[in-house]
Amino acid sequence: MVIPRMRKGKKAVVPEVVKEEGQLNIESVTWGELTWVNIETPTKEETDYLAEKYPFHPLDLDDCLSRIQRPKIDIYDDYLFLVFHFPVFSVEMRVTTPSQVSVFIGENYLITLHKGDLKPLVKLFNQCQTEEEIGLEHFSQGSAYLLYRIIDRLVDYSFPILNKIGGNIEAVEDAIFAVKARGTVREISALRRDVISFRRIIWPMRAVIGSLEPKIRRYAKFSKRDPDVYFGDMVDHLDKIWDALDEYKEIIEGLNDTYDSIASNRTNEVMRMLTVIATILLPLTVIASLYGMNVPLPFQDSHYSFLIVFFIWAVVVAGMLYFFRRHHWI
Repeated sequence: MVIPRMRKGKKAVVPEVVKEEGQLNIESVTWGELTWVNIETPTKEETDYLAEKYPFHPLDLDDCLSRIQRPKIDIYDDYLFLVFHFPVFSVEMRVTTPSQVSVFIGENYLITLHKGDLKPLVKLFNQCQTEEEIGLEHFSQGSAYLLYRIIDRLVDYSFPILNKIGGNIEAVEDAIFAVKARGTVREISALRRDVISFRRIIWPMRAVIGSLEPKIRRYAKFSKRDPDVYFGDMVDHLDKIWDALDEYKEIIEGLNDTYDSIASNRTNEVMRMLTVIATILLPLTVIASLYGMNVPLPFQDSHYSFLIVFFIWAVVVAGMLYFFRRHHWI
């Protein structure tokens, strides 16, 4: 059972619907004629409550509980149903993951359903509950304007995540040219996975938000302002994010190629030095093997046989090093 608590202010009546143990996880705030209903971590009980109070299609309510919905807009006579995905960085997985926000928007209401991990959305709802100035500003221009302010905050929330990726790319770039670059391949792979995941979130969102303005325009009663300017500004922000992700993708590919070239060059240098050492040791091994045989050889009975063999080794090594050096092999 949902227990509403009413709080009266000078300019509006603000009801809060709170969840206590065994009750629905639904909160709401009202300024003027517009109500924002916020549901964190929705379950079947919350969607059943919405089905009783609002004329929502059952398939839309089922989509609110689905974890695999793509961003979309469904149009009905009296309301719009929207599904958005916004990026959230997972510290445990070290990758950007999508967080779904389902929205029902009508003339006098806006309903959001989400997992609660989008901090700007939670913060904005709390501010609308407690700060009269912010509440009046966001609610006074209609439900479409309130939707714009919510999406705008969530889109701007992507920029710190984007800057974090940029900082990680710079760190990997420095590590590539360091003397000890172990683990760099793993870092490059993690960055590539993060950027791919981020791009997978932003790409469908560009189409959805880009088509949102003409659909909102059909419902003039949803907004007291022209939605073109506001939603067009969000499209510009998404395009900026997409361009940055494209740039990061190219940089990561370039860093991967650079690392492969440096690693291949280091491997070639090591193999060249090992080949030179093996080539030099080969004749020395032959000489040592000959003098180790039980057959008479020159200087074998001399007291200076070791010095003579050592001298022969030195001459052979010097000659081979001179030959390699002259041909620029070392």
